[in-house]
Amino acid sequence: MRLAGKVAIVTGAAGGMGEAAVRLFAREGAAVAAVDLSEEALLPLVKEVLDHGGRAIAIGADVTRAADAARIAELSEAAFGPPNVLFNNAGVDTEGKRSILDIDEADFDKVVEVNLKGVWLMIKHIAPRMIANGGGSIINTASIAAFIAASSAGYCASKAGVVGLTKAAAVELGPFGIRVNTLCPGATETPLAARQHREMEAAGLPTSSEIIGRMGVLGRMADPMEMAQMALFLASDDSAFATGADFVNDGGWTAMSGIRVQDFVGA
Repeated sequence: MRLAGKVAIVTGAAGGMGEAAVRLFAREGAAVAAVDLSEEALLPLVKEVLDHGGRAIAIGADVTRAADAARIAELSEAAFGPPNVLFNNAGVDTEGKRSILDIDEADFDKVVEVNLKGVWLMIKHIAPRMIANGGGSIINTASIAAFIAASSAGYCASKAGVVGLTKAAAVELGPFGIRVNTLCPGATETPLAARQHREMEAAGLPTSSEIIGRMGVLGRMADPMEMAQMALFLASDDSAFATGADFVNDGGWTAMSGIRVQDFVGA
């Protein structure tokens, strides 16, 4: 098993890529602290892991609050020992595909707080425990929206920030044996993507799945487990020489980045 004896923390664990990662990490031998806003929402997943002989706990917490990030670190270590893996996967987008001119300040702040500040706070509170334990691996979920305008302005800005934060963290934490990388998904079948699809349809815009189907690369969206598999690679010793890097897992989306959503409107 690729994570045997390791302790992993996964945020945004109640659905999509985070939920898939909890299942996969536990299957590969890790004890997993599953984190999301609602502890109750995590209980069926944790029960599933326990029923299959794995180890997991549920932690309800808000990663944008320093006190909650500290509590996650404390509860995880109390349950399983010091962490080896941190998968910073919690993320949100603005409500609706509003333009940069229309998005309001509160929505922009929320996206940046969850997607960027939350990653920083988790690193700040988990990394010292990793250092004391001799190192570890941190995986930050960014997005291809860090590189191309594939979502709202706030989302793109926050994910580009994650890429920059990751590189800085990799440089600072590397001497302590901590590797830090980004996982940059393309369109993936998650609850967030489903909401985005509904909003784009309501606005008369093509959805990600329609765009991908017509671009003709792999011609489909990713399953969340395909992202979890990449996270597993980065969490495991298989990626022992990788740090400060952006692992794009997008089915060829960015290979066709010259095609814009607008090119499909009315086509």
